[in-house]
Amino acid sequence: MSIIITVSNQKGGVGKTTTSAAICAGLADRGAKVLGIDLDPQGNLGFCMGLEGGNPTTILDALHGKVKVQQAIRRLPKADILPSDISLSTTGLEKLAPGKREVALKEMLAPVMDYYDYMVIDTPPALNLLTVNAYAVSDFLIIPMSSDILSLVGLSQLRETIDSVKQGLNKNLKVLGILLNKYDKRTTLSRDVEEMADGLAKQISTKVFQTKIRQGVAIAEAPAHGEDIFTYNKRSPAVKDYMSFIEEIAGDIHLKEVIAYGNEENNEIQ
Repeated sequence: MSIIITVSNQKGGVGKTTTSAAICAGLADRGAKVLGIDLDPQGNLGFCMGLEGGNPTTILDALHGKVKVQQAIRRLPKADILPSDISLSTTGLEKLAPGKREVALKEMLAPVMDYYDYMVIDTPPALNLLTVNAYAVSDFLIIPMSSDILSLVGLSQLRETIDSVKQGLNKNLKVLGILLNKYDKRTTLSRDVEEMADGLAKQISTKVFQTKIRQGVAIAEAPAHGEDIFTYNKRSPAVKDYMSFIEEIAGDIHLKEVIAYGNEENNEIQ
């Protein structure tokens, strides 16, 4: 059974997609079978993971039952991707019956749950039905934040959404922590944001990750070269931070060894 990690914050520009892609690549580098799931209509996760060309089928096609989820998945050298595009802006999920609309993603992923060791979900910058679907199917939630005051705005609403999902849809959802991006320990602002984030973390029974991600051009350059950040430039300070972050979450989720079916030759998604 897959372990599912969702990366979420309703504020844009906080590093959700970069973090999702880094987790996919980092876990794959450890030998795990990983599926990246793009729930953002901007469709950037596939680009960050090295997906080229258009997407003849997307996650929306699978959600609507037009294709099997296996047909929408694109195979990539490190981790596979379930891509999205702008069509995901109008899912039509709200037309489903209450109780069904919130678990549509979970039901769609069921056929491949035993194939992948990990699934990593990149969510849109909104607390909408797509986000609720991601929370409903996930084991763990990671909240990235930029080191600025505006990133703190709205986290109380995020907490309410998490509490609501835990009460009604997924009592086992655990918030792994808050990840600070664009962090500069030399500035008073970054230190102040870290202190405030610590207070917010306590309110949702979690922590601020010990690892903080510094700014680095390699993070932005890697997708343009069709490479993940670890392949592109391991010497970048920001990439080194993400390496440390992968180590940290691996310890938190007790990273499992590559399981037997992950090593079988000619193993294909059924």
